[in-house]
Amino acid sequence: MKLIVGLGNIGDEYKGTRHNVGFSTLDVIASKLSLNFKLETKFKGLIATYNSGNEKFIFLKPTTYMNLSGEAVSAVMSFYKIKQEDILVICDDLDMEAGKLRFRTKGSAGGHNGLKNIIQHTGSETFDRIKIGISRDKFIPVVDWVLGHFSKDDQPKMDSAFEHVADCVIRYTNHLDIQKLGTDLTSRN
Repeated sequence: MKLIVGLGNIGDEYKGTRHNVGFSTLDVIASKLSLNFKLETKFKGLIATYNSGNEKFIFLKPTTYMNLSGEAVSAVMSFYKIKQEDILVICDDLDMEAGKLRFRTKGSAGGHNGLKNIIQHTGSETFDRIKIGISRDKFIPVVDWVLGHFSKDDQPKMDSAFEHVADCVIRYTNHLDIQKLGTDLTSRN
């Protein structure tokens, strides 16, 4: 069993914001695989499941808000007995240009509060992650930047990134090769 988590903030006011790239990517995956997310209060999140061969994939959008994402991740892990190495998190990255992609198998939170909370609740930095660049503006405070919407110039780059990540994750669900996922992702940059 694998857990694929898209980070973001719940609510219409956050839809399409920079901090919600994880949610946006899961929405593209759900559209391509005809998945429906359902609120599961015991998991503090919206859940969709997908079976491929003998493997079950759980897609999670935490409803805890970004800074408490670890609560939802640990609830799903605990219930389904999912191992740390079977988690894939999709999130934003301020330190990469808009639309750029990076795959990591472990590492620190790098200042990302959602990742920090997942590390705190799971007790480890060892989980796979896809980071999608959202850039930053030195004149706009970080909190305003991440909760803002993409510019007209950046939106097509982001839409392309969401599509590419979705296609790579779907291929991963069919082949279960995490290293190939990493190679596929970065081939776009």
